[in-house]
Order: sequence, then structure tokens, then C-alpha cells
Amino acid sequence: MNYMEQVKSYLEYCEFRKELDWNTLKAYRIDLRQFFDYVQTHDPEKETIEAYITELHKKYKQKTIKRKIASIKAYYNYLEEQEIIDVNPFRKIKVKFKETLILPRIIPREEIEQLLNYLYALENKSDENTYKFWLRDTAVIEILFATGARVCEISNIKADSVNLNTGLIKIMGKGGRERYIQVASEEILDILKKYYDRNSEAIKQSGYFFVNRKGARYTEQSIRLMLKKHTRAAGITRNITPHMFRHSFATYLIEEGVDVSCVQQILGHSSIKTTQIYIHIAAEKQAEILREMHPRNRMEIVRAA
Repeated sequence: MNYMEQVKSYLEYCEFRKELDWNTLKAYRIDLRQFFDYVQTHDPEKETIEAYITELHKKYKQKTIKRKIASIKAYYNYLEEQEIIDVNPFRKIKVKFKETLILPRIIPREEIEQLLNYLYALENKSDENTYKFWLRDTAVIEILFATGARVCEISNIKADSVNLNTGLIKIMGKGGRERYIQVASEEILDILKKYYDRNSEAIKQSGYFFVNRKGARYTEQSIRLMLKKHTRAAGITRNITPHMFRHSFATYLIEEGVDVSCVQQILGHSSIKTTQIYIHIAAEKQAEILREMHPRNRMEIVRAA
């Protein structure tokens, strides 16, 4: 079996045995193809691997390089575990990264409020034909902020995963991990109920909760384009993406004093380290604590007139 056939076999193992999601499989496929296009052998020398890593550093940012190397390492670890190879060529490769903290981009509260006010102002301007699409777009944007779910998770919510009586939504996360998120706002739940009533036939036929004009699943790309259209129409110049709602959701909950471990569970992070980055950007809460608690604020300092 040549190395490309072996890679194909490995990716099938990742898909059907490990049940990795489509985006992860796509990244693995790209990373492994690039690696083997460069080394042209299944058993590369240490010098060749080192040269490839140097090439990665010339072309990509640290986060991307780290992922690409991890993809290749995971592949060779699999071959070693399956006893397909005797020696893992990455055993002698040491790669160190200078950890840089890249803070997530969040949406200012006033801009979220501006967007929602714009959307709700359209309710009475919608005719019978456009009303159900207004309901869908408003429901999707509300759910993005209400749950902090990824856009792919929202796009793939199944029709039977939403309990419109209790507001409980089942989310299928990365690696096939399920979690439940509660929609706590009666106002948002009301929008979801109205959306379902107007689109129930298409929802039942497609099997997905959010549907497009043709009655099929409302795709991630369609959600991105919809959000861009409404933010521009609302007069917001910032380029707002669906994932920024996830960052904003986490940041503002932490600012309100919610424990980071609770936020971790809601977001579906497997490691709390991933969630802790939001602590760094909870600036409003930090400022409030320093205003109220810092001892300097209680000192009596006499200044010259």
C-alpha cells in the first residue's frame, strides 16, 4: 500500500471509528497532502521533516503551523499504534512554540443591541411572504447570542432537538459530543415558536430546525451572508461574524460573574484552558472590580490646590 492509500485508510478510520467532524477531517486531509507533496515518501528523513517545518514557518502563522504539525503527528502515532511502522519519524523531532495570546474579537454590547433593534423594527414592515424569513433570521441571530453555539452547530440543529415548551436545545458539538443549552428568554422562545409555526412543514420534511427558502438546511455560509446583510443594513460598519457572537456570549457571562467552568460546559469546550482566554478580555468586569475593591480608592490623598 503506497502512502496516499494509507492516508485514505487513516482518514476513513478518523471518520468512522473516531467520528471526527467534517471540518477536522478536511483539515487533516489538507495537512497530510501538503506534507507528502513536500517529502514524497512515507518514511522521510529527519532533515526533510525539519526542512518542511521551516517552510511552514515561512508561510503560515503560529496557530496554523501548530495544527499542521499536530495533524501529521497524529497520523504517524496511528501508524505506530497499528504496528504499520516500527519507528515513528516524529519521535526525534522537537518543535517548540512561543505561546502568543491572541484575544478573541467580541461585539460591543451596544452594537448587538443596535442589530437586534434594527431586526425587530422590521417585524411590522414584513409582508406575509417575507415574515417567515424575518422570523428565521431573527431567531438565528438571537440563538447565536443566547447560546454561544458555533454556526455549524446551529445550522445542524435537528428538528426534534428543540423543545419549544421548555426552551431546551440539544446541540451536537465537535467530535460528536452532545450538550443541552437552555433558552432562558421568553421573548426569544416566542420568536422560535412563531418561526416554527410558519415553517413547520419544511422543518419536518428537511429534518433540520432552520431551513432556507427551498426547504433545505440553512447552511453555515447562508447564515454568514444573512448576518452580513443585516449588520450592514443596521448601520454597523464592523465586520461581524457568527463566531464573534460565541466570543461575546462567553466574555459577557464572565463579566457578569458566571464561573468559568459553567461557561466551559455551555460552550462545549473539552478543556477549561480554551475557555480561560475569555477571562483576559472581560475588561468591563475587571474595571468594575478595581473601581470598587482597589485600596487606592479608599485612601485620603491631599493635593495642593
